[in-house]
Amino acid sequence: MDSRTPIQERDNAFGHFVRRHFEPLMLAAQVLIDLGVVLLACLVGFLIGQRSGGPGAGVPLSVYIELWTLTAAVCLVCFHAFGMYSPVKSLLNVEEFKAIAKSCAVAFLVVVTLTLLLRSTEPTAAGVASTADGDAVFRALRQLHAAIDLRLDPTSFSRLTLLVSFVLILFFTTVSRFVSFKTIQSLHRRGIGNRNALVLGTGTTAQWLMRKFTLVPTLGLRTVGFVGDDPDEVGRSMERSVVLGTFDELEALIGRFKVSEVFVALPEAAEERVMEFIERLEALGVTYRVVPRFYHLMSQRVRIENLDSIPLISRPDRSQGTLSALVKRLLDIALALVTLVLTAPLFVVAAILIKRDSEGPIFYLQERIGKDGRPFRIFKFRTMHVHLSGDAPAPRDDHDPRITTVGRLLRRYSLDELPQVLNVLTGEMSMVGPRPEMPFIVAGYGALERERLRAKPGITGLWQISYARTEEIHKNLDYDIYYVENRSLLLDLVILVLTVFAVVKGTGAH
Repeated sequence: MDSRTPIQERDNAFGHFVRRHFEPLMLAAQVLIDLGVVLLACLVGFLIGQRSGGPGAGVPLSVYIELWTLTAAVCLVCFHAFGMYSPVKSLLNVEEFKAIAKSCAVAFLVVVTLTLLLRSTEPTAAGVASTADGDAVFRALRQLHAAIDLRLDPTSFSRLTLLVSFVLILFFTTVSRFVSFKTIQSLHRRGIGNRNALVLGTGTTAQWLMRKFTLVPTLGLRTVGFVGDDPDEVGRSMERSVVLGTFDELEALIGRFKVSEVFVALPEAAEERVMEFIERLEALGVTYRVVPRFYHLMSQRVRIENLDSIPLISRPDRSQGTLSALVKRLLDIALALVTLVLTAPLFVVAAILIKRDSEGPIFYLQERIGKDGRPFRIFKFRTMHVHLSGDAPAPRDDHDPRITTVGRLLRRYSLDELPQVLNVLTGEMSMVGPRPEMPFIVAGYGALERERLRAKPGITGLWQISYARTEEIHKNLDYDIYYVENRSLLLDLVILVLTVFAVVKGTGAH
């Protein structure tokens, strides 16, 4: 007999509804939040304009109501156009933060243009007469303009207030999306809204895929296990998961574990075999994603062209432009100098504590490999005992016996990396880029791994602010390769901001 109370039944029904419709519910909530954030930014911008004593200080609130409506509509359309409502997220969601900046800039230009083109117009008597005598097209255009007329005079509101409002929209939306990202991440960590998924395959690719699912909870996937080809593998544990059955049991496993998404990780399989699995999954109505053959090539930026019905894969020009390189270098020098000035007291305090805590020099110099394979000496505060340091793999946690007492504190907040601003000033490193590795690790690089050497190494980067920062960097090179393929000034700024959050929280790389 079912002993559940009506309240428990309603709670279970509600929980089931949320699980099944998690993504559309989150999307609807995000649209409403974005709308509220945009209107709040407009209101704050109006209040700042009123208090500034500038040209718009005396403009009444009623003048801005229609302008705010237009601004909110244009912003939401731009957010959608730049992919901010896509359920697919990039590494650490950095692409969303780039999209915020682009959409806000475009929305500002669109709103300014519309206020000029759709401003209120009152036709004169001569104009009415000429229209009556004119052709039908002119009359139709005037009627259309009258229908969408904003009844708004661009000279009636402050352009400075509008500019301030959009700056606030950029800031508020960034903060809001960061909070939303962390909230959804927290919900997924607790299992709320997760979709059950199977990994088809048990090879290296399948295990690598499962490892990524474990490291990135924001994907919203609850991987129930692997499906393999060998019956002897059933029950075997891999990457914190289990081989649940064989390919012949695929339909039964999908039904038993209520699987809604399947990842086909068989890049080495014959095309006919993969297509067979796709047909079976389509017949079940299950969402599937396929890891393609040559996925190492596809993991980098590629261009897909079509020769009639035949797709062709090629690599676009990946060289950094001269202007982009110059702007990045100027930004590096400016940030390095500012950091050096602001953290000068920390340099002094750290130097004193290091000397008092253990014997040895203040700085630790080590050979690393930089851009295009060129070696250089990296500067760091010494965090390990002199007789225990060397070219061994870096410590993975603060309990490593090689780390000194002061070194644990410096490493927790990534303060040991501060002297690398000297490497930035000398041009050997950048503020943002791939982490420089030791020579013996680079010596074992293959063609894919050497891609990360196309960019100047950085003090911080995607890996340092990722979920995989406690893992060895040479086992998570896809973060650096993603940066090399997508590097831009905007991406650098996003990484720098996220680095500040990571340092303040004390989650810097060990």
